[in-house]
Order: sequence, then structure tokens, then C-alpha cells
Amino acid sequence: MEADLTLLVNGQQHTLRVDPETPLLYVLRNNLGLNGPKFGCGLQQCGACMVLLNDIAWPSCQLPVRQTTGGVSITTLEGLTRPDGTLHPVQAAFVQEQAAQCGFCLNGMVISAVSLLKQYPQPSEEAIRNGLFRVLCRCSVHTRAIRAVQRAASSG
Repeated sequence: MEADLTLLVNGQQHTLRVDPETPLLYVLRNNLGLNGPKFGCGLQQCGACMVLLNDIAWPSCQLPVRQTTGGVSITTLEGLTRPDGTLHPVQAAFVQEQAAQCGFCLNGMVISAVSLLKQYPQPSEEAIRNGLFRVLCRCSVHTRAIRAVQRAASSG
């Protein structure tokens, strides 16, 4: 049964008529046209669908949209870009380190890195590895992704 739900996505309120049990990923992609989060495994195990919920990286493929109402701040990859079009420091570092290959895991890597740096502005390499652990990358960009997170941390 559909209901009117209000979501705070990338700093903007959206009232949508959707089934409250619909996964957040589907609402973001199908209703709001946000394609940063990807459908990967559908089991919350690959990280392609990561979003920030109140600055914490969270998989969105199984999360019922009803759990993200009531003032929860949802940030997608698109929401990281600054209003003037400049990239978030983590995004810029990923570009500078060429830390993307096929791009499928990129959303999860960037979202997880942003979350990590909000919690630990100067993480150790071990903390970075742990922070990116939930993101499956088949192209082996982990070394470059770690360098990108280190670069973003050093840029402050």
C-alpha cells in the first residue's frame, strides 16, 4: 500500500507516494533519478548501493524507505558535489589517484571514504582498509583507493 513519505535527500526535501517497504535504492534511482548508488548484489554485501545516512555509509538495496523518513539526512554520490560544481575532496582525490577502473564499485568506495573521514579525519592505513572493507571491487583498485583516501585526509 502506497503512502506519502518525505525524504531529505542531498539537502532537499522530497515528498513521494511510494510503498513504504520499497528499498531506498529503488526510490533514489526510479523516483528521484539519482544514479550514483548502483544495484549490485541486492544482498547488502557488495557496497555498490551505499549512501550516507546521517553521514554514516549504509547499503540501500534492502533498506525499506520508511526507515529513512523523519529527518534522516540521505546523501548520494550526486550530493557530494559542491553547489558550484566542484568535486568533494574525496571525489577529487579519487580522480587524482585514478582510483577507478570499471566504476561499478566507485560509488561505494567514495561514500565509504567520506563516512570514514567524517569519523576519523586522519585515519591509519588499517582504518582505511577497514572503512572500505564492505565494498567489493573486482578491478583491483584498492591500492589506488587507499592512496586516494590518504590524499583526501591530508588535504583536510
